[in-house]
Amino acid sequence: MSLPITRVAACHFAPVMMNKEATMEKVFQGINEAASKGANLIVFPESFVSAFPLWGACKAPIDNHHLFRQLVESSIFVDGPEITALKSLCKELSVVVLLGFNERSKVSVGCLWNSYVLIDENGEIGAHHRKLVPTFFEKLSWANGDGSGLNVIDSKYGKIGALICGENTNSLARFTLLSQGEQIHISIWPPAADMHRPSDKPKSFDNVTANKIRCGAQCIEGKCFGVLSSSFVDAKMLEFLINDDPSNASFYNNMSQGITCFLSPTGNEVGDSLRYEEGIAYADFDLNDIIEPKQFHDLVGGYNRFDVFQLHVNRSQNVPIYFDSEHGTAIIDKE
Repeated sequence: MSLPITRVAACHFAPVMMNKEATMEKVFQGINEAASKGANLIVFPESFVSAFPLWGACKAPIDNHHLFRQLVESSIFVDGPEITALKSLCKELSVVVLLGFNERSKVSVGCLWNSYVLIDENGEIGAHHRKLVPTFFEKLSWANGDGSGLNVIDSKYGKIGALICGENTNSLARFTLLSQGEQIHISIWPPAADMHRPSDKPKSFDNVTANKIRCGAQCIEGKCFGVLSSSFVDAKMLEFLINDDPSNASFYNNMSQGITCFLSPTGNEVGDSLRYEEGIAYADFDLNDIIEPKQFHDLVGGYNRFDVFQLHVNRSQNVPIYFDSEHGTAIIDKE
């Protein structure tokens, strides 16, 4: 049976900072535009609704309380009206959509997760994942996630999985998706690629290169296609950040843009690439191209030793409390 040829669109957009209504409008507009051009899978970046907390990289925590409050107020619930409307649109257009967003908790007004939903062509959430470990300064904004959302969805456009930013460095998380038959790997990233203060010293970490390597490793090891989806720093975002913190204007003005692009099962770039302008990038993935490379190195098939290596994944959802009762166990904050 022949595998599908899937048209993928990655929306290299800037969110409307701290405005979930306006940002969701950009989401719906992007989906409609991409679908009108034949896209089957449409991807939005990390924490796209409604901001990535860039300020955490340069401001002391004590100076960020007002921004955290705004971030909470512009975040959404996974079962809220925004995701409900998104599910309906996916079903109407018969497209698969991945959306990164700041997720609110039903039991804590001050708890956020860095999350995504992967909604299939039937309008059903196939994967709802919360980033396992917030990276570096992100710990000031987001709580730890869990393994409950490490799912690969089996859509008519292929088997699709995703990881958030630095999770793509985690070989065990990546293998968890490969072991579920992943054919398209989505990696979602923040808007700024290199965040260093101006200095004569060479940069210690080039995120554009690193991100291509991390997603490329999944493509080469798993013989799958890859998507790198970064958001864009537009003039309004830059104005928001500098107006809030003029003393760090130089820092913000020296951030470089992230990249949005696509990779083949050999790790080579295919399709469009966007970095310095807002827009939608497209690529066509012929999933039949996965078959031949699997003959060389199939890490979830003949090129592994499952009698030697075993991976255990806890897919239960973290919850704050369990109540035992005569009628069973009640669990708080369970989907």
